[in-house]
Amino acid sequence: MKKLIAIALCMACICVTRIADAKSVPSLVLKDTAGHSQKLSGLHGQIVVLSFWATWCAPCREELPRLSKLSEEFAGRNVHFVAVSIDDAKDRGKIEPYLMKQDIHLDVWVGGSAELLGRFGMGDIVPGTLILDEQGQVITRIMGEAKDEDIRSRLDWLLNGRQDPAPEQMLKRY
Repeated sequence: MKKLIAIALCMACICVTRIADAKSVPSLVLKDTAGHSQKLSGLHGQIVVLSFWATWCAPCREELPRLSKLSEEFAGRNVHFVAVSIDDAKDRGKIEPYLMKQDIHLDVWVGGSAELLGRFGMGDIVPGTLILDEQGQVITRIMGEAKDEDIRSRLDWLLNGRQDPAPEQMLKRY
C-alpha cells in the first residue's frame, strides 16, 4: 500500500511539474484569408491547435489535410484549429488555391513570419504545432511534421480532465 501511495505521489509531482512548465504564448493578431483581423486571445477558453506552415514546405502540405480531418474529428468539443501561414507576401496568392484544391477546412491566418516562429519558441522549423489549453498555456510544442496521434493524444488528455500523467511538452519530428 505504501508503494502505491509513493507511486501516486511521484506521478502527481511529475504531472504538476509538467503543467507548471507550461508557458503563455505572446499575443498574435493576423488576418484570415478573407482579410479580417483575428486575435489568438479571441480563442481564450478553447483548446487551440496552432499550426505554422507555408505553401513552399512539402511536409506542411502533407500535414495540413490531416489537420483538417482532425479538426472535423474534434468539432463541437471546444477545440479550435488554426493554421498560420508564414508565406511571404509574394507567395500569399498560392494559399487559397492550395486550400481549395486540397479541400482544407481550417481557419487559416496569413502574415506570419520566421520572426513569429521564434517568438512562439518554434525556432525556424515548419511545420510546427503548438497545443494550447483553455487558458492559453502551451501544453506541447511539436517541431516538424506532427503525427495525428501526437495531437489526438494531447487533445484527449485535455478533454478528459488531465487524468493521466501529462504528455511530453516538446516533440521533435524532423
